[in-house]
Amino acid sequence: MRRAAMYLCLCNALSDLQVRQAVHDGAKRPREIYAACGCRAQCGACTKGLLGIIRDGASAPPGASANQ
Repeated sequence: MRRAAMYLCLCNALSDLQVRQAVHDGAKRPREIYAACGCRAQCGACTKGLLGIIRDGASAPPGASANQ
């Protein structure tokens, strides 16, 4: 069953699924996530959440799905 997306960045309307996909595709910094999603940092309120997903992606076992 697919879960609903949660918005992490309201300024850019980025969902956690988009962010996880960007990390899965190689983004290692918030600015790389913004670039992969075609936007840029605005207020910065989402940075803590982005960093958490980056850390989760770095610790995920090889072959783990980005859409978990």
